[in-house]
Amino acid sequence: MDFLLEYGLFFAKIVTFVIAVIILLSVIVGLSQKNKQPGNRGHLEITPLNELYDEMSEAIKLAVMDESLHKAEAKKQQKEKQKEAKEKQKALKKAAKSGAEEDAVEHKPRVFVVNFHGNISASAVTNLREEVTAILSQANEKDEVVVRLESGGGMVHSYGLASSQLDRIRKRNIPLTVCVDKVAASGGYMMACVADKILAAPFAILGSIGVVAQIPNFNKVLKKHDVDFELLTAGEHKRTLTMFGENTDSGREKFLEDLQDTHDLFKEFVTEHRPSVDIDKVATGEVWFGLRAMDVSLADDLQTSDEYLVSRAQQADVFEVAYVLKKKLHQKLGFAAEESADRLMLRWWERLTDNTKRMM
Repeated sequence: MDFLLEYGLFFAKIVTFVIAVIILLSVIVGLSQKNKQPGNRGHLEITPLNELYDEMSEAIKLAVMDESLHKAEAKKQQKEKQKEAKEKQKALKKAAKSGAEEDAVEHKPRVFVVNFHGNISASAVTNLREEVTAILSQANEKDEVVVRLESGGGMVHSYGLASSQLDRIRKRNIPLTVCVDKVAASGGYMMACVADKILAAPFAILGSIGVVAQIPNFNKVLKKHDVDFELLTAGEHKRTLTMFGENTDSGREKFLEDLQDTHDLFKEFVTEHRPSVDIDKVATGEVWFGLRAMDVSLADDLQTSDEYLVSRAQQADVFEVAYVLKKKLHQKLGFAAEESADRLMLRWWERLTDNTKRMM
Protein backbone atom coordinates (compact mmCIF):
# COMPACT_ATOMS: atom_id res chain seq x y z
CA MET A 1 0.00 0.00 0.00
CA ASP A 2 2.84 2.35 0.93
CA PHE A 3 4.53 1.49 -2.35
CA LEU A 4 1.43 2.45 -4.35
CA LEU A 5 1.11 5.70 -2.40
CA GLU A 6 4.76 6.64 -3.05
CA TYR A 7 4.43 5.66 -6.69
CA GLY A 8 1.32 7.83 -7.03
CA LEU A 9 3.10 10.84 -5.53
CA PHE A 10 6.11 10.28 -7.80
CA PHE A 11 3.84 9.95 -10.84
CA ALA A 12 2.02 13.18 -9.86
CA LYS A 13 5.34 15.04 -9.67
CA ILE A 14 6.36 13.76 -13.11
CA VAL A 15 3.02 14.80 -14.63
CA THR A 16 3.30 18.25 -13.01
CA PHE A 17 6.81 18.70 -14.37
CA VAL A 18 5.79 17.64 -17.89
CA ILE A 19 2.81 20.01 -17.86
CA ALA A 20 5.03 22.88 -16.69
CA VAL A 21 7.51 22.19 -19.50
CA ILE A 22 4.72 22.09 -22.08
CA ILE A 23 3.32 25.40 -20.84
CA LEU A 24 6.77 27.00 -20.93
CA LEU A 25 7.44 25.77 -24.46
CA SER A 26 4.01 27.04 -25.56
CA VAL A 27 4.77 30.49 -24.19
CA ILE A 28 8.17 30.58 -25.91
CA VAL A 29 6.70 29.48 -29.24
CA GLY A 30 3.89 32.00 -28.88
CA LEU A 31 6.30 34.84 -28.25
CA SER A 32 8.52 33.83 -31.16
CA GLN A 33 5.54 33.75 -33.48
CA LYS A 34 4.43 37.12 -32.16
CA ASN A 35 7.84 38.62 -32.87
CA LYS A 36 7.60 37.42 -36.47
CA GLN A 37 4.52 39.56 -37.10
CA PRO A 38 5.31 42.52 -39.40
CA GLY A 39 3.67 45.03 -37.06
CA ASN A 40 5.73 44.04 -34.05
CA ARG A 41 9.19 45.11 -35.17
CA GLY A 42 9.58 47.91 -32.67
CA HIS A 43 7.92 50.90 -31.04
CA LEU A 44 8.41 54.59 -30.36
CA GLU A 45 9.23 55.89 -26.90
CA ILE A 46 8.48 59.58 -26.28
CA THR A 47 9.91 61.29 -23.19
CA PRO A 48 8.79 64.87 -22.34
CA LEU A 49 12.05 66.44 -21.18
CA ASN A 50 10.36 69.55 -19.75
CA GLU A 51 8.71 67.43 -17.08
CA LEU A 52 12.00 65.64 -16.40
CA TYR A 53 13.87 68.92 -15.93
CA ASP A 54 11.08 70.32 -13.71
CA GLU A 55 11.09 67.20 -11.54
CA MET A 56 14.87 67.39 -11.13
CA SER A 57 14.67 71.07 -10.19
CA GLU A 58 11.90 70.50 -7.67
CA ALA A 59 13.73 67.53 -6.14
CA ILE A 60 16.83 69.65 -5.50
CA LYS A 61 14.73 72.56 -4.26
CA LEU A 62 12.89 70.43 -1.72
CA ALA A 63 16.05 68.59 -0.67
CA VAL A 64 17.87 71.78 0.35
CA MET A 65 14.82 73.34 1.97
CA ASP A 66 14.27 73.36 5.73
CA GLU A 67 11.88 70.66 6.91
CA SER A 68 9.48 73.26 8.34
CA LEU A 69 9.21 74.90 4.92
CA HIS A 70 9.07 71.60 3.02
CA LYS A 71 5.41 70.85 3.75
CA ALA A 72 4.33 74.44 3.16
CA GLU A 73 6.11 74.53 -0.21
CA ALA A 74 4.60 71.20 -1.25
CA LYS A 75 1.09 72.49 -0.45
CA LYS A 76 1.80 75.71 -2.34
CA GLN A 77 2.93 73.82 -5.43
CA GLN A 78 -0.12 71.57 -5.30
CA LYS A 79 -2.45 74.60 -5.11
CA GLU A 80 -0.66 76.27 -8.02
CA LYS A 81 -1.00 73.15 -10.17
CA GLN A 82 -4.70 72.86 -9.35
CA LYS A 83 -5.20 76.54 -10.16
CA GLU A 84 -3.42 76.17 -13.52
CA ALA A 85 -5.50 73.10 -14.40
CA LYS A 86 -8.76 74.92 -13.58
CA GLU A 87 -7.80 77.98 -15.62
CA LYS A 88 -6.87 75.80 -18.59
CA GLN A 89 -10.16 73.91 -18.31
CA LYS A 90 -12.13 77.16 -18.23
CA ALA A 91 -10.30 78.44 -21.30
CA LEU A 92 -11.07 75.23 -23.20
CA LYS A 93 -14.78 75.35 -22.29
CA LYS A 94 -14.99 79.00 -23.30
CA ALA A 95 -13.27 78.29 -26.59
CA ALA A 96 -15.48 75.28 -27.26
CA LYS A 97 -18.58 77.47 -27.09
CA SER A 98 -17.13 79.88 -29.61
CA GLY A 99 -15.87 77.06 -31.84
CA ALA A 100 -12.23 78.11 -31.46
CA GLU A 101 -10.81 75.47 -29.14
CA GLU A 102 -7.50 75.30 -30.95
CA ASP A 103 -6.98 79.07 -30.62
CA ALA A 104 -7.45 78.89 -26.84
CA VAL A 105 -4.57 76.47 -26.37
CA GLU A 106 -1.15 78.11 -26.35
CA HIS A 107 0.91 76.49 -29.11
CA LYS A 108 4.53 76.54 -28.02
CA PRO A 109 7.21 75.52 -30.49
CA ARG A 110 8.34 71.93 -30.15
CA VAL A 111 11.83 70.49 -30.06
CA PHE A 112 12.26 66.84 -31.02
CA VAL A 113 15.44 65.21 -29.73
CA VAL A 114 17.00 62.04 -31.16
CA ASN A 115 20.22 60.28 -30.17
CA PHE A 116 22.63 58.74 -32.66
CA HIS A 117 25.48 56.60 -31.33
CA GLY A 118 27.31 55.48 -34.44
CA ASN A 119 29.50 52.42 -34.91
CA ILE A 120 31.54 51.35 -37.92
CA SER A 121 28.50 50.15 -39.89
CA ALA A 122 26.24 52.99 -38.64
CA SER A 123 23.68 50.39 -37.57
CA ALA A 124 21.79 53.06 -35.61
CA VAL A 125 20.49 54.35 -38.96
CA THR A 126 17.84 51.61 -38.72
CA ASN A 127 16.37 53.44 -35.73
CA LEU A 128 17.12 56.92 -37.10
CA ARG A 129 15.07 56.45 -40.25
CA GLU A 130 12.00 55.46 -38.17
CA GLU A 131 12.51 58.36 -35.76
CA VAL A 132 12.81 60.89 -38.59
CA THR A 133 9.72 59.51 -40.32
CA ALA A 134 7.71 59.78 -37.10
CA ILE A 135 8.90 63.33 -36.38
CA LEU A 136 8.20 64.55 -39.92
CA SER A 137 4.62 63.36 -39.59
CA GLN A 138 4.03 66.05 -36.94
CA ALA A 139 6.78 68.69 -37.11
CA ASN A 140 6.50 71.99 -38.97
CA GLU A 141 8.77 74.94 -39.73
CA LYS A 142 8.19 76.46 -36.27
CA ASP A 143 9.59 73.35 -34.58
CA GLU A 144 13.16 72.10 -34.32
CA VAL A 145 14.97 68.77 -34.45
CA VAL A 146 18.04 68.27 -32.28
CA VAL A 147 20.38 65.33 -32.91
CA ARG A 148 22.80 64.36 -30.14
CA LEU A 149 25.50 62.80 -32.30
CA GLU A 150 28.43 60.64 -31.28
CA SER A 151 30.43 58.80 -33.92
CA GLY A 152 34.03 58.30 -35.01
CA GLY A 153 32.90 57.34 -38.52
CA GLY A 154 32.83 54.12 -40.49
CA MET A 155 31.58 52.78 -43.82
CA VAL A 156 30.97 55.40 -46.49
CA HIS A 157 27.67 54.04 -47.80
CA SER A 158 26.24 53.55 -44.29
CA TYR A 159 27.01 57.08 -43.16
CA GLY A 160 25.86 58.40 -46.51
CA LEU A 161 22.44 56.91 -45.76
CA ALA A 162 22.46 58.36 -42.24
CA SER A 163 23.27 61.81 -43.66
CA SER A 164 20.44 61.46 -46.15
CA GLN A 165 18.02 60.76 -43.32
CA LEU A 166 18.97 64.06 -41.67
CA ASP A 167 18.73 65.81 -45.03
CA ARG A 168 15.03 64.84 -45.11
CA ILE A 169 14.55 67.26 -42.21
CA ARG A 170 16.35 70.09 -44.00
CA LYS A 171 14.28 69.55 -47.13
CA ARG A 172 11.12 70.18 -45.09
CA ASN A 173 12.59 73.52 -43.92
CA ILE A 174 12.56 72.36 -40.30
CA PRO A 175 15.50 73.76 -38.29
CA LEU A 176 18.07 71.05 -37.59
CA THR A 177 20.68 71.30 -34.84
CA VAL A 178 23.43 68.75 -34.22
CA CYS A 179 25.07 68.61 -30.78
CA VAL A 180 28.50 67.00 -30.49
CA ASP A 181 29.53 66.28 -26.91
CA LYS A 182 32.38 63.87 -27.63
CA VAL A 183 33.18 63.08 -31.26
CA ALA A 184 31.79 63.59 -34.76
CA ALA A 185 34.60 62.61 -37.10
CA SER A 186 34.76 61.30 -40.67
CA GLY A 187 31.31 59.77 -41.31
CA GLY A 188 30.14 61.37 -38.08
CA TYR A 189 31.01 64.80 -39.44
CA MET A 190 29.38 63.89 -42.74
CA MET A 191 26.16 63.66 -40.73
CA ALA A 192 26.84 66.76 -38.63
CA CYS A 193 27.51 69.07 -41.57
CA VAL A 194 23.93 68.60 -42.81
CA ALA A 195 22.63 70.62 -39.85
CA ASP A 196 21.72 74.30 -39.89
CA LYS A 197 23.72 74.65 -36.69
CA ILE A 198 26.51 72.55 -35.13
CA LEU A 199 27.09 72.89 -31.38
CA ALA A 200 30.20 71.32 -29.89
CA ALA A 201 31.54 70.84 -26.41
CA PRO A 202 34.88 72.65 -25.93
CA PHE A 203 36.92 69.46 -26.25
CA ALA A 204 34.72 67.47 -28.61
CA ILE A 205 36.52 66.06 -31.66
CA LEU A 206 35.39 67.18 -35.12
CA GLY A 207 36.73 66.82 -38.64
CA SER A 208 38.70 63.94 -40.12
CA ILE A 209 37.38 64.80 -43.58
CA GLY A 210 39.30 62.09 -45.36
CA VAL A 211 39.05 58.50 -46.57
CA VAL A 212 41.12 55.56 -45.43
CA ALA A 213 41.34 51.91 -46.50
CA GLN A 214 43.74 49.18 -45.52
CA ILE A 215 44.04 45.52 -46.40
CA PRO A 216 46.54 42.83 -45.39
CA ASN A 217 48.18 40.67 -48.04
CA PHE A 218 49.22 37.07 -47.38
CA ASN A 219 50.52 36.27 -50.85
CA LYS A 220 54.18 35.88 -49.77
CA VAL A 221 53.15 33.58 -46.92
CA LEU A 222 51.19 31.38 -49.31
CA LYS A 223 54.10 31.22 -51.76
CA LYS A 224 56.48 30.29 -48.96
CA HIS A 225 54.30 27.27 -48.18
CA ASP A 226 53.73 26.41 -51.87
CA VAL A 227 50.05 27.36 -51.79
CA ASP A 228 48.58 28.63 -55.05
CA PHE A 229 45.74 31.14 -54.98
CA GLU A 230 43.55 31.78 -58.02
CA LEU A 231 41.18 34.72 -58.40
CA LEU A 232 38.91 34.72 -61.43
CA THR A 233 37.04 37.90 -62.42
CA ALA A 234 35.09 39.25 -65.36
CA GLY A 235 35.72 42.95 -65.76
CA GLU A 236 39.03 44.78 -65.69
CA HIS A 237 38.51 46.39 -62.32
CA LYS A 238 36.20 43.89 -60.64
CA ARG A 239 38.95 43.31 -58.08
CA THR A 240 41.84 45.72 -57.59
CA LEU A 241 43.63 44.66 -54.38
CA THR A 242 43.24 41.25 -52.75
CA MET A 243 44.26 39.64 -49.48
CA PHE A 244 45.70 36.44 -50.99
CA GLY A 245 46.59 37.20 -54.59
CA GLU A 246 49.59 39.10 -55.90
CA ASN A 247 48.68 42.79 -56.09
CA THR A 248 49.79 44.77 -59.13
CA ASP A 249 50.74 48.41 -59.65
CA SER A 250 47.72 48.94 -61.90
CA GLY A 251 45.45 47.49 -59.19
CA ARG A 252 46.93 49.85 -56.59
CA GLU A 253 46.54 52.79 -58.95
CA LYS A 254 42.86 52.02 -59.51
CA PHE A 255 42.30 51.52 -55.78
CA LEU A 256 43.86 54.91 -55.02
CA GLU A 257 41.79 56.46 -57.79
CA ASP A 258 38.61 55.17 -56.14
CA LEU A 259 39.74 56.50 -52.77
CA GLN A 260 40.41 59.92 -54.23
CA ASP A 261 37.02 59.99 -55.93
CA THR A 262 35.33 59.14 -52.62
CA HIS A 263 37.32 61.91 -50.91
CA ASP A 264 36.26 64.39 -53.60
CA LEU A 265 32.61 63.46 -53.07
CA PHE A 266 33.05 63.91 -49.32
CA LYS A 267 34.57 67.36 -49.84
CA GLU A 268 31.78 68.38 -52.22
CA PHE A 269 29.18 67.21 -49.70
CA VAL A 270 30.69 69.29 -46.88
CA THR A 271 31.07 72.34 -49.13
CA GLU A 272 27.45 72.09 -50.24
CA HIS A 273 26.12 72.10 -46.68
CA ARG A 274 28.74 74.40 -45.09
CA PRO A 275 29.91 76.82 -47.79
CA SER A 276 31.72 78.93 -45.17
CA VAL A 277 34.29 76.15 -44.70
CA ASP A 278 37.65 76.42 -46.45
CA ILE A 279 37.49 72.85 -47.68
CA ASP A 280 41.12 72.68 -48.86
CA LYS A 281 42.25 73.63 -45.37
CA VAL A 282 40.08 71.17 -43.41
CA ALA A 283 39.86 68.19 -45.80
CA THR A 284 43.27 66.85 -44.82
CA GLY A 285 42.05 64.09 -42.52
CA GLU A 286 42.98 66.16 -39.43
CA VAL A 287 40.75 66.57 -36.38
CA TRP A 288 40.04 69.66 -34.30
CA PHE A 289 38.81 70.09 -30.75
CA GLY A 290 35.64 72.13 -30.37
CA LEU A 291 37.57 75.26 -29.36
CA ARG A 292 39.68 75.06 -32.54
CA ALA A 293 36.84 73.79 -34.75
CA MET A 294 35.18 77.19 -34.36
CA ASP A 295 38.20 78.86 -35.98
CA VAL A 296 37.87 76.74 -39.14
CA SER A 297 34.03 76.95 -39.24
CA LEU A 298 33.49 73.26 -38.49
CA ALA A 299 31.25 74.27 -35.56
CA ASP A 300 28.98 77.26 -34.93
CA ASP A 301 28.96 77.54 -31.14
CA LEU A 302 30.46 76.00 -28.00
CA GLN A 303 27.73 74.33 -25.95
CA THR A 304 27.00 70.93 -24.53
CA SER A 305 23.74 69.28 -25.54
CA ASP A 306 22.50 69.53 -21.93
CA GLU A 307 23.07 73.27 -21.82
CA TYR A 308 21.27 73.79 -25.12
CA LEU A 309 18.26 71.59 -24.33
CA VAL A 310 17.73 73.08 -20.87
CA SER A 311 17.72 76.56 -22.42
CA ARG A 312 15.30 75.49 -25.18
CA ALA A 313 12.98 74.00 -22.57
CA GLN A 314 12.38 77.54 -21.30
CA GLN A 315 10.64 78.51 -24.55
CA ALA A 316 9.55 75.22 -26.11
CA ASP A 317 8.12 71.79 -25.38
CA VAL A 318 11.01 69.34 -25.67
CA PHE A 319 10.42 65.68 -26.50
CA GLU A 320 13.02 62.92 -26.74
CA VAL A 321 12.07 60.46 -29.49
CA ALA A 322 13.53 56.95 -29.58
CA TYR A 323 12.59 54.04 -31.81
CA VAL A 324 13.23 50.83 -29.89
CA LEU A 325 13.82 47.91 -32.23
CA LYS A 326 13.31 44.38 -30.95
CA LYS A 327 16.38 42.25 -31.60
CA LYS A 328 16.79 38.52 -31.81
CA LEU A 329 19.67 36.75 -30.08
CA HIS A 330 21.97 36.67 -33.10
CA GLN A 331 21.28 40.37 -33.72
CA LYS A 332 22.15 41.22 -30.12
CA LEU A 333 25.42 39.29 -30.42
CA GLY A 334 26.25 41.04 -33.69
CA PHE A 335 25.45 44.43 -32.20
CA ALA A 336 27.66 43.66 -29.19
CA ALA A 337 30.53 42.81 -31.55
CA GLU A 338 30.04 46.08 -33.45
CA GLU A 339 29.95 48.03 -30.18
CA SER A 340 33.25 46.41 -29.15
CA ALA A 341 34.83 47.40 -32.46
CA ASP A 342 33.46 50.91 -32.09
CA ARG A 343 34.94 51.23 -28.60
CA LEU A 344 38.32 50.16 -29.98
CA MET A 345 37.98 52.81 -32.68
CA LEU A 346 37.17 55.51 -30.10
CA ARG A 347 40.16 54.44 -28.02
CA TRP A 348 42.29 54.78 -31.12
CA TRP A 349 40.97 58.33 -31.57
CA GLU A 350 41.73 59.14 -27.93
CA ARG A 351 45.22 57.71 -28.21
CA LEU A 352 45.83 59.56 -31.47
CA THR A 353 44.77 62.92 -30.06
CA ASP A 354 46.64 62.23 -26.84
CA ASN A 355 49.86 61.53 -28.69
CA THR A 356 49.59 64.47 -31.09
CA LYS A 357 48.03 67.06 -28.78
CA ARG A 358 49.16 66.02 -25.32
CA MET A 359 48.59 68.61 -22.61
CA MET A 360 51.31 69.14 -20.02
